[in-house]
Amino acid sequence: MKLSGRMPEHFLWQVADRVGTVRLNQPDRKNPLTFDSYAELRDLFRDLVYAEDVDVVIFASTEGNFCSGGDVHDIIGPLIGLPMKDLLAFTRMTGDLVKAMLGCGKPIIAAVEGVAVGAGAIIAMASDLRLATPEAKCAFLFTRVGLAGCDMGACAMLPRIIGQGRAAELLYTGRVMTAAEGERWGFWNALHPSATLLAEAQALASRLASGPTFAHGMTKTQLNHEWNMGLDQAIEAEAQAQAICMQTKDFERAYRAFVAKERPVFAGD
Repeated sequence: MKLSGRMPEHFLWQVADRVGTVRLNQPDRKNPLTFDSYAELRDLFRDLVYAEDVDVVIFASTEGNFCSGGDVHDIIGPLIGLPMKDLLAFTRMTGDLVKAMLGCGKPIIAAVEGVAVGAGAIIAMASDLRLATPEAKCAFLFTRVGLAGCDMGACAMLPRIIGQGRAAELLYTGRVMTAAEGERWGFWNALHPSATLLAEAQALASRLASGPTFAHGMTKTQLNHEWNMGLDQAIEAEAQAQAICMQTKDFERAYRAFVAKERPVFAGD
């Protein structure tokens, strides 16, 4: 399957040099999510498992903002008064987006400007690597709209990134995590000025796309699966993963390049 020709209805998507870039596209409203964009994003990330032309994904900002979360008028309002069955169908769909991001087999880089709040914070959290501007504001603000902080995997994932106490504070209070806090706590991998943020994300994506992409997919799988493993299980799983990678041509290419004192050129097989 090739995704370079895909033309989504509810967000922007482009592929260049084996890097796919996705952007929400309602900048006048700080790029909220709707029922339709949730579902279409979920389907895109599900299809990335089979994509032959994409090795890395950048989830980028649009006109100074990343994502303002669920749209107040298109999502929040219509949810009021729905029966439990329909509410659960919606919350499961939002969780399916995170599952699809975790299971897509490709590294995802979030490049965050402006606001990443609510579900926008979750999308950043579910990415593998996170870059932001010094002005970026990230908030898991679910309690501020009368909901629990345990949305879309936040109570499982956020403590693993920034620690239980810090995650608890953000999830209980819904307050903004400043960019400086996020970098210090390990949520942001790096901060870059707005003028260079996307270029930095693209450079990082290009570096990953030129690497052993099959092995990157294996790394992503193990990073996610080992959350639920004991140490003995994790060591055994990694032994099996490395044995699989040792059968790839990229492993042989790296060896031959080392012997020849050359830089390896990986092909992802």
